[in-house]
Amino acid sequence: MRIRVNDVVEVIAGNDRGVRGKVLKADHQADKIIVEGVNRVYKHVRRSQRNPQGGRLSKEMPIPASNAMLICGKCGQPARSGRRYRDDGSKERYCKKCGAGNGDLAPERKSYAKT
Repeated sequence: MRIRVNDVVEVIAGNDRGVRGKVLKADHQADKIIVEGVNRVYKHVRRSQRNPQGGRLSKEMPIPASNAMLICGKCGQPARSGRRYRDDGSKERYCKKCGAGNGDLAPERKSYAKT
């Protein structure tokens, strides 16, 4: 999964299609993500010392990672992302539309360096 915490994504399927938001949590095992303001549900909470009022609590629920697309930091469009090695041997994510880098994935390794 190429989506990580604090990435900005756009939902491409489901009831919240077209909504952009920040990824709050990513579950790589289940291939699901929690996006800020997307897939909100009401959780009914009983009165307790922590929540003396009780009532309905609105919270985000996970969506499949395949229903969200990463937003490129340079072009600002939803685009597929790939992985490539830089000249120094470090691995990065990049936008397949404009070719701009979208963050590091792995530190440099001398065996992958081009020089």
